[in-house]
Amino acid sequence: MDAVETCSGGSSEAAPVGILISNWKLVGTGALTAGVLAFAATFLIPPVFTAKTVILPPQQQQGGAAAALASLGALAGLAGGGSGPKNQIDQYVALFQSANVSDRIIKEFDLIKVYDVQDILEARKLLGENARIYAGKKDGLINIEIDDEVPARSASMANAYVGAFRALNASLAISEAQQRRAFFEEQLANSKKSLTAAQVALQGSGFNASALKAEPQAEAENFARLRAEITSSELRLQSLRQSMLDSAPEVQTLKAQLAHLRREQVEMGTNSRPTETADYISRFREFKYQETLFQLLAQQFEMAKVDESRDGALVQVVDAALPPTKKSKPKRGMIAIMTTFAAGIAMCALVLLRERA
Repeated sequence: MDAVETCSGGSSEAAPVGILISNWKLVGTGALTAGVLAFAATFLIPPVFTAKTVILPPQQQQGGAAAALASLGALAGLAGGGSGPKNQIDQYVALFQSANVSDRIIKEFDLIKVYDVQDILEARKLLGENARIYAGKKDGLINIEIDDEVPARSASMANAYVGAFRALNASLAISEAQQRRAFFEEQLANSKKSLTAAQVALQGSGFNASALKAEPQAEAENFARLRAEITSSELRLQSLRQSMLDSAPEVQTLKAQLAHLRREQVEMGTNSRPTETADYISRFREFKYQETLFQLLAQQFEMAKVDESRDGALVQVVDAALPPTKKSKPKRGMIAIMTTFAAGIAMCALVLLRERA
């Protein structure tokens, strides 16, 4: 009796396999038919081509200006130098994916018309779906892959990202060298205006050769140096207070240095800001101060520009995109295989449900 039940149970478990075997023609025909139809349908899908550009992002390094800044004491803090973001490459990838860069690509290739959309927001969304920008995990290179139905356009768009990024990068201060260059460029412009005003005021005071003898050059230069250090310390302290508390050691040290410089100025018997009624000596000192500060800023500006060029402000193309010769989508073989497999599973389920109904 038990043996009969056991055999009965075994045959019951094997029944689905037997059903499928007996209907293998139906299952196989249905699956193959679905696969063939899916393969044929892929010819109705426009082929997509993928072009790829590989670039080397700007490289951060310590330049000559940073070392020179350290030797200038208080003036070194003017540039607000510091380490960049924790992951600089991720920042560059984000900039490549920014709306600013995307909009430049959209306008250059008239993608609103190409994508047949109504506005730039829709075009920006479709471009984001067709563009893949990522950094290599091992080599740190940035890869730009663009999908498009026209091979030449996909390559042109991938290469155009480099130009769009350069245009954006030129308007931003990203690296330490760029930050120094932008800072000294602004300060140099302001200093030039102040120097011109001091020169005009000096000429209006009746300054002449005999007046120069009354004001020894060494004393004027010492005064100019002291004024320049006080000004730079004040600016640096203002900068530090934007990110630090007054109790921070850096702030306390700088305040002590500034107090010492001001005491030294008092001992020299000078005023940090001469009045409009000051005689030619005070105006001559003001002129020398502005001249010294201008020369320091001009020197740092030139070195910052050299560092910026060495810093790789413009990305370097490792592999430029070429028009692809083979399509990347649709993958007809893969679609046909996956459809055949899915249809086979569906046919098996239908056959079993029909037999049990």
